[in-house]
Amino acid sequence: MPVSKFYKQLLLSSLLCLTPLSMLSAADVEYPQVAAEVSFDSVTALDFTPGSRIDYGSDPLQYGLLWLPEQQTPLATIVFIHGGCWLNAYDISHTFAASTALAQKGYAVWSLEYRRTGDEGGGWPGSFEDIQAGIAHLTEIEQQRLGQIPVILAGHSAGGHLALLAGAAETEIQGVVGLAAISDIISYSSGGNSCETAAAQFMGGDYVGQTEAYEAANPAQILPHYDTVLLHGSADQIVPLQQAFVFGADTLIVQKAGHFDWVHPGTEAFSTLLAVLQDLLHR
Repeated sequence: MPVSKFYKQLLLSSLLCLTPLSMLSAADVEYPQVAAEVSFDSVTALDFTPGSRIDYGSDPLQYGLLWLPEQQTPLATIVFIHGGCWLNAYDISHTFAASTALAQKGYAVWSLEYRRTGDEGGGWPGSFEDIQAGIAHLTEIEQQRLGQIPVILAGHSAGGHLALLAGAAETEIQGVVGLAAISDIISYSSGGNSCETAAAQFMGGDYVGQTEAYEAANPAQILPHYDTVLLHGSADQIVPLQQAFVFGADTLIVQKAGHFDWVHPGTEAFSTLLAVLQDLLHR
């Protein structure tokens, strides 16, 4: 049954214990249409159905949650990477509703938790190495649960940054989708909002002191996956619109959409995401 905000903390605690690979399908949670520029709190208040936990590493934070569509073969597997300024203050839970909605639309969702800034081993390059390990573990899940279906890599905000980096090296996947993705961490780290200033914490210093690391961690300096789409809202106040343009990637701007619209299933931005996923499957 759907889970309300009241029970989310209890559920998240239970997910931190290893669960068997029993099938958990997305129930019929309704997400009515809402106006653009939704808040973070409105996203975390949404109902959702739980995913099945599968560890991809030995650290307690090295796990993913698997959502499966109900009574059908998945159209594709979406490997999803949540955002949150790379900080451990923001975990996987704020994307539970998005994963639920994607499963309701026929997708399998392999949503990755990972060590972040503030966690032992988190930051650069540990967070990225976790994402690579989580993607690699999908092969085992395919053998046990999913079979051979297309894979699309998607990430939101700082998770989009990690998705763009990881996707550049994953030639066998169908495509990469960046949702309000941080595509140029060098320019982003020069900004003054709270998420922009978190870039230096993630990188272990500023660009002047960590030049080589920043360049290795910068999607804008790496040729992206051949089917990369950057989705951005014109009203995003956290990741500037100029981050939506990378050589070799397609860009689609949703007018009036805010930063968190991409992870709220009731928004025009989320409907745009669904259309883009369908388009990637038919290319």
